[in-house]
Amino acid sequence: MTFGMVSTNMYYLNKVMEDLFVEQPYSESDGINFRSIRSHADFWKFAEGPLLDGLYWNTWYDNRTMTDLENTSYIFYENLLLGVAQIRQLKVRNNTCTIYPYFQPFLKSCYSHYSYEAEDKSDFGLKNETEWKYVSASSFSPWYWGSMGFYGSGGFIFTLPRSKQESMEKLAFLRKNGWITRGTRAVFIDFSTFNANINLFCIVRLVVEFPATGGALTSFQIQSVKLLRYVSYYDYFLASCEVAFCLFIVTFIIQEVIEITRLKMKYFRNAWNWLDMLLIMVSILAICFNIYRTIEVSLLMEDLLSNANVYPDFYFLAFWQVIYDNMIAVNVFFAWIKIFKYVSFSKTMTQLSSTLSRCAKDIIGFAIMFFIIFFAYAQFSYLVFGSQVNDFSTLQNCIFSQFRIVLGDFNFESLEVNSILGPIYYISFVFFVFFVLLNMFLAIINDTYSEVKADFAVIPNQELHITDLFRQSYNKALIKLKLRKPDTDLGDENLERSKEFPSTKGEDISKPSKAGSTHEKRHPKPPKLRKGKESHSNSVVASQSSVFPEEFQQLLRRTSELEKELNNANGKLRRIMKSMQQLKDTSGKTAQ
Repeated sequence: MTFGMVSTNMYYLNKVMEDLFVEQPYSESDGINFRSIRSHADFWKFAEGPLLDGLYWNTWYDNRTMTDLENTSYIFYENLLLGVAQIRQLKVRNNTCTIYPYFQPFLKSCYSHYSYEAEDKSDFGLKNETEWKYVSASSFSPWYWGSMGFYGSGGFIFTLPRSKQESMEKLAFLRKNGWITRGTRAVFIDFSTFNANINLFCIVRLVVEFPATGGALTSFQIQSVKLLRYVSYYDYFLASCEVAFCLFIVTFIIQEVIEITRLKMKYFRNAWNWLDMLLIMVSILAICFNIYRTIEVSLLMEDLLSNANVYPDFYFLAFWQVIYDNMIAVNVFFAWIKIFKYVSFSKTMTQLSSTLSRCAKDIIGFAIMFFIIFFAYAQFSYLVFGSQVNDFSTLQNCIFSQFRIVLGDFNFESLEVNSILGPIYYISFVFFVFFVLLNMFLAIINDTYSEVKADFAVIPNQELHITDLFRQSYNKALIKLKLRKPDTDLGDENLERSKEFPSTKGEDISKPSKAGSTHEKRHPKPPKLRKGKESHSNSVVASQSSVFPEEFQQLLRRTSELEKELNNANGKLRRIMKSMQQLKDTSGKTAQ
């Protein structure tokens, strides 16, 4: 069910769209492609050339016109262009930044970087069509996180006609009338396609940012999602799995509520219970979104079929579909982590968990020291190389670049912009972080693991194998289904054990009772029977006197605490003896 929303075809569909609209240059547009846009003029060359050539496929490879597809475009002859493409821009107002008084006579206008407070929402240009008027977006529309800002969903919007020639004329008209101005900070190109062969929607967003520094920066989002859920027989099988999952979540919730009622506040003291609650919450959100997505897609498809000349906003659904996939990924990840809760009977797993729990305090202390040095180097690199090296242009990039240095994935030549501080920074960082701190971290874990392994070496081997666990569960299930009779011999044996070894509080079961010894004296048994019973009693005593790993851990912690107290007492006694010796020597010298 988890992988029902994911397909290997998604990557190939994204790759095809990226090669067509982002990477591929066209000779008719002077070799301009999306990545090479660096100015306003380059944007118009791309929009009137590669963009329209990629959107409108009305002829075959031999230039034969597809007469059966009037005003319909199939990108690569397989991907139906849904509705029309939309182009949107966001602007900032004039005089939204402060000019130094000395330069005010020379500069009459000033446009700051994009922010919601500085956004320009007033009509401009010809003011007679929608592309010259600001259109507000709904409050639920997702914003876009670009390279230079966080952009809203409103703006000045227009759609391209379904004909390539009409689209070219409209773009040329907007270019000549100055649709893009100095205040333009971002232009968004959005369109959606549907591939019926693989039942996938592809939502494409091309973004060109015009920062306050001048020039242009490009970014894009290409997302292939499966919005139509139930088409094939496999999809209906997934639907049955989803129903089973919902029933399981309901049962899980009831079980957790009963446990909370029984344990009350003790329930929240266990970390595994918090993990269970997290899994339940993420699962409920996933179920709710699944229902909402199915309803919303059906409504969007009805609007699209009723009017094919509008832009279908599948970006909203694609955005939340990605969030849904991320939630499922987190849910599956923690579900795998929860397996550790059920493999605690393994001696190896117990050793690992004991190692981590015992060295947690040392690791926290080490982490504080490590990140003090690490962030000191990050701040240093940002101030020294931030204005010239892209890997250190922001504090976030500095942190990631330093992790790359630790892993050995870094270009040292980029630090040669500062021939003095660059080598000093690199050599000292590698020495202190890689050779000193990381080895200290490994030493903490190795020493703790050696101690835990030595402690576990004295525990008798009581590890329960997974095959024994499955065998016991299988036998219990057969007995409950009345497909197998209970083991009566085992019951008689347990009864005999209970008679032979009564559970008396405070009495050592390894010692025979006085009544038993008197009875044996009065009624001696044959040697063979006595020997057999003695071996049987010894095995029972051994089985009842065994120590479980949890009990051993408690005894081990108490032993370590007693050892610390004894060491402290021993140190105090040594200091007292030393003081008494000094007093004795002093009194001897005084007597002389």
